[in-house]
Amino acid sequence: MTRTSRLVVGAVALLAAAALVWAVAGRSEGEPGPRPSASGTAAPRPDVAGLPRVPWEGGPAYYDRFASTKAAGWTNPAFFPVGVWYESVITQDDVDKDVEAGINTYIELTETSDMALIRKNGLFAVPSKPLKDYGAETVAWLITDEADMWAGPGDDGWTGNFPGEGPLCIPDDPHKERCGYTVMKTLKDRLPKDGRPHYANYGKGVMIYQDDRQAGRFLNDYTDLVSLDVYWYTSYFACLDGQNWLHWSGEERCRRAANYGLLIDRQRKLDALDGKLQPIYAFVEVGRPAAEDRRQIEPDEVKGAVMSSLIHGARGVIYFNHSFGGPCQSQHVLRDACGVTTRPAVIEVNRQIRQLAPVLNTQSVEYGFGPGVDTMLKAHQGAYYLFAMPSAEGRPGAHTFALPGGLSPGQVEVMFENRRLPVDSSGRFTDTFTSENSYHIYRITPS
Repeated sequence: MTRTSRLVVGAVALLAAAALVWAVAGRSEGEPGPRPSASGTAAPRPDVAGLPRVPWEGGPAYYDRFASTKAAGWTNPAFFPVGVWYESVITQDDVDKDVEAGINTYIELTETSDMALIRKNGLFAVPSKPLKDYGAETVAWLITDEADMWAGPGDDGWTGNFPGEGPLCIPDDPHKERCGYTVMKTLKDRLPKDGRPHYANYGKGVMIYQDDRQAGRFLNDYTDLVSLDVYWYTSYFACLDGQNWLHWSGEERCRRAANYGLLIDRQRKLDALDGKLQPIYAFVEVGRPAAEDRRQIEPDEVKGAVMSSLIHGARGVIYFNHSFGGPCQSQHVLRDACGVTTRPAVIEVNRQIRQLAPVLNTQSVEYGFGPGVDTMLKAHQGAYYLFAMPSAEGRPGAHTFALPGGLSPGQVEVMFENRRLPVDSSGRFTDTFTSENSYHIYRITPS
């Protein structure tokens, strides 16, 4: 079993770990360069409708800072990272299935994977160490997964062990792991000093258990790209923690697409603590991740989780491609029979992402459409794009949208649904969301 596979299994086993008290904040040395400020690469500029833009990391221009991502074409506004977690790429059939599903990036790979095959097909990799024959396809390095969970935030010594291998921190106290910062720094220092960006994924420690200062060090001291996984739709323990720590009322409050957007919000808040921003990627399950989980994610839930993440500002999407629980267990859900229901949903939403990449890669307009819905408004090539779905506190049903002043179309196009909706003289239109994970994307062309 490779180091990362041990880590994946160990992290799953530790999902119910309790929160502890940790150390102070800081910023590490040796980063390729400063990230854009929390106000973006420049001060938020007014939109053509007189509205400001939300702060961001710079979009595709962010990847211009790194020779690897620049050479790979990640600066192209038509490219949007869509990855899969910890796959093996052995045959052309593996690649063909992944490409059909809309995957363009592998986040961690088995040591048996064929890097030349990935490179030949124009795909990309973010492994945790140099793999045989690696080259231009390797655009970034993965530091590690969920060190916030299995090692805890702290500067104590690290034994070098991963979960399941023995004692982790020095001094050894399994109830008070406080060496996560040491783990991150040590593993980052072991990676090649070649200017490639550094990526890490975190878990419930950053999302739930830790305060801002404790969690902030994980996001601000080590990474140029970051993600956070909490599987709200499937995880048994995540819902328990939602009730106990976040004071959510019952499982229904937990199992919502909008909560995946909250993961992005949490990271954006933490990432801005040092005044600099980096791309934040979504992390969505496509099966039943843990042995104790009691349900598998449904197709519409997959799409809703992805869209909620994008609406809240995710700059890429990663799918957790493993099912360790339930009757159909697999490490290749998007390739085999275990993904027979969710794969079509992944294909559909990834096709929408690919078509809308030039829009998604623009800086969002700052404008609210009222309570009950999560929204994102973007402007691209003379048109506006409104992404909308029920919020964490909202409910399905009809919602009326009041457009910003200056926009006066006679109708709006509902993309991917072959519908158009009338806009009244006051600039309002109404649409219906049939479930908590329903979303609509409207194209608005000013008249």
